Amino acid sequence: MARKKIIAGNWKMNMTPSEAVKLVETLKPLVVNDEVDVVFCVPAIDIIPVVEAAKGSNIQVGAENMYFEEKGAYTGEISPNMLVDAGAKYVVLGHSERREYFAETSESVNKKMLKAFEHGITPIMCCGESLTQREQGITMDWIRQQVKVGFLNVTAEQAKTAVIAYEPIWAIGTGKTATTEQAQEVCAGIRACIAEIYDDATAAAIRIQYGGSVNAKTAPDLFAQADIDGGLVGGASLKEEFGKIVNYK
Repeated sequence: MARKKIIAGNWKMNMTPSEAVKLVETLKPLVVNDEVDVVFCVPAIDIIPVVEAAKGSNIQVGAENMYFEEKGAYTGEISPNMLVDAGAKYVVLGHSERREYFAETSESVNKKMLKAFEHGITPIMCCGESLTQREQGITMDWIRQQVKVGFLNVTAEQAKTAVIAYEPIWAIGTGKTATTEQAQEVCAGIRACIAEIYDDATAAAIRIQYGGSVNAKTAPDLFAQADIDGGLVGGASLKEEFGKIVNYK
């Protein structure tokens, strides 16, 4: 069975609640495409208004992060049950910006992965290498480690429902995009890694996105690759261009 493409916008730290509602109203008619899953991953404060604004559309809503405890003395954090109650179906975990600026580790990402599955939230787990790591020739070593640690104690049944986003750090917000061949090569390597951890059936089921300066021009070639099942889109998800990316054919 063919994997359904998943195209998710990662809004990052953009859009106040009122701006978010306006953007959803603008994008709603542009992102209609039943052949793909469309997800808006938005700042925590925007989740409730965006869920409301997206009602009746094909847009699903995700969070950009969450904590791995149910509740407690964790000032400033958001729990999985809060996300579920607010209507979020997805959560981005381990984005390179979280790893770089907020000292997030693959071990903490793993705790969040397990907690997300426990609450029926689909994780979009990010992995990717820096320019130095690519130049050193350790891209796949680095990413395999991120994937193996991230999926520790995750069952095969859970893994089949997960999403992995491959984002070369050197291509995020830089205007540089990995070549289609580079992106496909790494996504195929990630799928092979999942097959090693689990089996071929799990590897065939899991969806792997490419992220890193995806735009309307690059999307068709990227999404045509055998192992690329859509994209995690940054800047372009805040513009009308996102509609063209979702309807890439």
